[in-house]
Amino acid sequence: MSRESEEAEQPGADAASPTGELPGDAALPGRLTEPLRTELIAFRRDLHMHPELGNQEFRTTAAIKDRLERAGLKPRVLAMGTGLICDIGAAPAPGRPLLAIRADIDALPIPDTKSGVPYRSTVPDRAHACGHDVHTTTVLGAGLVLAELDRQGLLPQPVRLLFQPAEEVLPGGAADAIECGVLDGVGKIIAVHCDPRVDAGSIGLRAGPITSACDRIEVALDGPGGHTARPHLTTDLVTAAAKLAIEVPALLSRRVDSRSGLAVTWGRITAGHAPNVIPQQAELSGTVRCLDLAGWRAAPDLVHAAIDEIATLHRAKSQIDYIRGVPPVVNDPAVTELLRDAHAARRGSYAIEDTEQSLGGEDFSWYLEHVPGAMARLGVRVPGDTTRRDLHRGDFDVDEEAITAGVELFTAAALLEGLGAP
Repeated sequence: MSRESEEAEQPGADAASPTGELPGDAALPGRLTEPLRTELIAFRRDLHMHPELGNQEFRTTAAIKDRLERAGLKPRVLAMGTGLICDIGAAPAPGRPLLAIRADIDALPIPDTKSGVPYRSTVPDRAHACGHDVHTTTVLGAGLVLAELDRQGLLPQPVRLLFQPAEEVLPGGAADAIECGVLDGVGKIIAVHCDPRVDAGSIGLRAGPITSACDRIEVALDGPGGHTARPHLTTDLVTAAAKLAIEVPALLSRRVDSRSGLAVTWGRITAGHAPNVIPQQAELSGTVRCLDLAGWRAAPDLVHAAIDEIATLHRAKSQIDYIRGVPPVVNDPAVTELLRDAHAARRGSYAIEDTEQSLGGEDFSWYLEHVPGAMARLGVRVPGDTTRRDLHRGDFDVDEEAITAGVELFTAAALLEGLGAP
């Protein structure tokens, strides 16, 4: 979806100098030129047509690497073979840490159901339905602009571009990226996530928690089985599973501060094959979500205890597989204000809105366990569109003005941070 015509340069086409005059604060250079804007739209569409799942983003990684190298930069592919980092400006030193700008590059295993657009996915059952193609393009565009500013001697602080694989794969590719040393020398980190409820050109901000923690849980219940005529002689696993499904969430609500928002929601229950046979096994699986870090850290022990208590009451043996996902993204207040100042300089304060905490998970949170940072909601809705849209849908699309807004946000943040903005 774009306000422009469908004619766009193909990825790899040479662009003019990527900097231009800023209509807002004249002290901050680095707004997109029209040739670079056109190139970035084409780059995003190319990614959209060729989505790759987590840890399989080889084509995507190669495309990013090629464009950065043609800009005279030296990107480094991560040890796992996908994803990369690229430093711009002087090497980090004490008192001069890097500002990292992160993008996630993977797609989702769902079909692209859009119609009437030339950049629909060409890969069956694969789609960029969460906007990672936009995230990637905005960070690439910011890198090209900042590289030109650095050549002109106008970049006051070194910057690291971080293109991370496998955000959609629990516990998230961020953990692997950190093990590869992507945060070495980094003082702060920033990112965006597409939001179809915010107009393109605007961003949503929130200091403190902006996403939720998300873990996964698998429970197996075992018993001797038996005849439905004599449930008192065996373990009635169907009833035990039903009680567990209902009572674990209720029990947790009385053992955790309600402000933590700890919630277990079941997505699957299976048990038995015949109406007159009490089964020997039942299974449940679901998610554990939490609004704050303290509740998330306590969740595994609390959930285990609640399940064991109810299973024991019904004489069922329980086996629990608690799979850690991601903690909540907790935006640092000072870095959030940096993003606010940056976007106000580019678009004006009217293009910034407060946003609520999402119940979705995001592995950007792993970086914030090590360095302060913040994530903004990047508006992708066509202004005036009143249709309710959401992420992780096959018809997901964006107003590509969001790319320009994202690039301008990142470049302004890098310049303001280097100038000592709060």
